[in-house]
Amino acid sequence: MESAVKPNIPTERAGRTGRIIIVRHGRPQVIPKEGPPMGWRDYKAWWDRYELSSLKEGQCPPEALLKEIDDHAIILSSARPRAIQTAGHLGRGREVKPDALFNEAPLPPPRIAGRMRPKNWNKIARLAWMFGHSGGQEPVGEARRRAAHAAGELVKMAQESDGRDIVLAAHGWFNRMLRPHIKRRGWTCVYNGGDKYWSYRIYQKK
Repeated sequence: MESAVKPNIPTERAGRTGRIIIVRHGRPQVIPKEGPPMGWRDYKAWWDRYELSSLKEGQCPPEALLKEIDDHAIILSSARPRAIQTAGHLGRGREVKPDALFNEAPLPPPRIAGRMRPKNWNKIARLAWMFGHSGGQEPVGEARRRAAHAAGELVKMAQESDGRDIVLAAHGWFNRMLRPHIKRRGWTCVYNGGDKYWSYRIYQKK
């Protein structure tokens, strides 16, 4: 990942390490728990639609989150539309740097009989994925390595940012996978906002 071009930074920030702010995207048009009962094939197609969905109209970031993001912050996102649009809100029109490195971990459904709502398929697919079912998509081991690499990139950018914060708009499960890797690199979570849409966590170097 290339470093952002740095604007004029206040001299008192020079050489400092910025914070890392990790945000879950806003509410998308396709909601994971919505949808009628379906079989595994239909769920797979439904998840593909979800991955390409945009934010639901009228979404706005919480004011508390916006106050944490100043005009010098570096704004990153995954390559999914809902994350890119979330980052656009956070950056207030500034440049957003999308990167598939931060995409959500896949949810390949196991090929089992029966019909369930998407929210139940989500749980079963995640559990199956964690126990080795990949359905031809990214296996859990590769996703864990990707999360470790992504955390390393975030830390590197923060250390080289001259005090600028690194803000990432990404996804519920992948954000969860990032946490232990960031902490192992000597960073502390100083604010925990939970895991709902628009939730965020703030990390600082110890």
